Amino acid sequence: MKEIGEVLREQRESIGLSIEEVANDLKLRPNQIEAIEEGNKEAFKDVFYLKYFIRDYSKYLGLDYESMIDEFNEFLFDYTSKISLDDIKKAQKKAEVKKDKEVRKIASPYTLEHKKELRISPIVFYVIISFLIIALGYYIISSFQSPDFEKEEVEQTNKIGD
Repeated sequence: MKEIGEVLREQRESIGLSIEEVANDLKLRPNQIEAIEEGNKEAFKDVFYLKYFIRDYSKYLGLDYESMIDEFNEFLFDYTSKISLDDIKKAQKKAEVKKDKEVRKIASPYTLEHKKELRISPIVFYVIISFLIIALGYYIISSFQSPDFEKEEVEQTNKIGD
């Protein structure tokens, strides 16, 4: 990380820019530019912001920002691979506690996430109801007809035909 900062500082000085000018142009605070040039990653809350600051600063100075980001990623990989498993477990527990606290917060009804309910369109509802009514009507009509009714109807048809 210090190597990245040194390259950035050397380029800034060779161009003749002050820290205040760079900070003003990049919309950063001067102490952030100083922290980047010193390689002080602890001055930043999130390393992802630091990564984007380095990218923007490199672009601003006309450097190959992709190689600077690659170098930063290598630094980050080396740094994170040295974290002990105990530290990782502690961080996970902290995250779980934080998540539990967030769940317990009372939220406004305007910010609550509502579960989406299954809604049947009115057309589908009416088609299903119509089908059920027709089926019920057919069942009722067929239950009132006696089995002898069909025999009588056949006999009457035969008599007419004779």
